[in-house]
Amino acid sequence: MKSLKELTGLELMQGIVDGVFPMPSIGITIPMKALEVENGRIVFEATADDRHLNPLGGVHGGFAATVLDSVTGCATHSTLAPAVGYGTVDLNIKMVRPVPKNTPLIAVGKVLNSSRSLVISEGTLKDAAGKLYAHATATCMIIQPKQ
Repeated sequence: MKSLKELTGLELMQGIVDGVFPMPSIGITIPMKALEVENGRIVFEATADDRHLNPLGGVHGGFAATVLDSVTGCATHSTLAPAVGYGTVDLNIKMVRPVPKNTPLIAVGKVLNSSRSLVISEGTLKDAAGKLYAHATATCMIIQPKQ
């Protein structure tokens, strides 16, 4: 079996979808599960619960922000060669409506543009009926391995 540094981003993301590799620990803090992946696109399911509430009892905006940062970043990662990394340098989020508690939502991340040093992606957070809760665009810096 290849080491993690020998896997392409797509191979690593597919391994997470298939259960070969565990979801990163943020997937426990914010309950997320990777459902499908292809080059430049990933789909997660995420569900807010009582751990994600703000002082007024609604789901904190950080829930949607974290989910959208995750899918835009993972969509970016799915396009990378082995040992190439990335980091989010800009994340813009529009909250369209309050995120419901205890309702599975679908988050989709898609790469819009890719260059040697930057990847721009977008993410959506919707319910099963297609109702939009939040939208994001992200810019990720590509980190080449040291020679």
